[in-house]
Amino acid sequence: MEVPDLAAGDFEHLTISGQLRIVERLLAAGPAVLFGSSMGGYLAALCAARHPSQVEKVVLLAPAFGFHDLWTREVGQEKLESWRKNGTIPTFHYGEGKEMSLAYDLMEDAARFEAFPDIRQPGLLFHGVDDPLVPIAQSRTYVASHPNIHLLEFRSGHELTDVLDDMWAASRDFLLGGGSSLLLG
Repeated sequence: MEVPDLAAGDFEHLTISGQLRIVERLLAAGPAVLFGSSMGGYLAALCAARHPSQVEKVVLLAPAFGFHDLWTREVGQEKLESWRKNGTIPTFHYGEGKEMSLAYDLMEDAARFEAFPDIRQPGLLFHGVDDPLVPIAQSRTYVASHPNIHLLEFRSGHELTDVLDDMWAASRDFLLGGGSSLLLG
């Protein structure tokens, strides 16, 4: 199991393209199962769609499908324009436990990617019905057109920390049979 630093030590200049490059280098070592939560789930979906022979399966937790639009709505037009003008915005970094600067490059780069990557591999998707950040409707819409992805809904929020045992049991059953794994965000 590998858990890469998708910011490569530079959170301020984080982009979708940069994160993809990091994962693609790791995929060169051989087939993998990708795990990703929120933006990491979106990134895992993008990687799976682009590298079907290198990604065996995906496990997604509240994937931020439509990442650019989600952030545009979350931040709001006024704050988004300020972010663009100033170049950075303070953003809470959950891994560091503090606010850090994030460059507007993330939004410009994210606008170039498809909202709903076309995953063809088997997938397991967990989503909380009370998620305030990523609407569960996005996951429901996605699985309706992707019968290879199984959605498990929980009475939970975005972080899903109160249903870890249930997610572990479902993941274990789904993953039996292997490959190496990369945990993304």
